[in-house]
Parts: sequence; C-alpha cells; structure tokens
Amino acid sequence: MLAIMIMTGVVGINSISLIQKEKAYAAKEQELLQQITAEEARTKELEEFATYTKTKKYAEEVAKDKLGLVYENEIIFQEID
Repeated sequence: MLAIMIMTGVVGINSISLIQKEKAYAAKEQELLQQITAEEARTKELEEFATYTKTKKYAEEVAKDKLGLVYENEIIFQEID
C-alpha cells in the first residue's frame, strides 16, 4: 500500500512539472512564430528592395543623391541659410 502511495505522489509531482514545461514550451512556440512572421515580412521587404534597385528610377536617385549628377536641362535650387 505504501509503495502505491509513493508511486502516486511521484507521478503527481512529475505531472505538475510536465504541465509547467508544456506551458513554457507553448509560450516559446508563440514567440518563435512571431519571429518567423516578422522575418517573413522583412524578407518580402528585402525582395521588393532588390527588385527596386534594378530599376532606372533607383539608378537616377543614387546618381542625384550620392554623386550629385543632374540632367543637362535640369535647374537646381539651393537653400540659403
């Protein structure tokens, strides 16, 4: 009889421990799913940017912003501080 009670106690304690672990794993799973969603959105943005960088408009923007190039008939206005 004592052995059965000890076994019941051990099983009860282990089941409580397993329930706590299950809750922790469920929370970790939700966190990882959120990270996956965020990374998928970031991947989509990067793919769109990669496509955009292959366009003529992007090349013009880089030429104007970083190299200071302009079209021959384009007029540039500068702000005086």
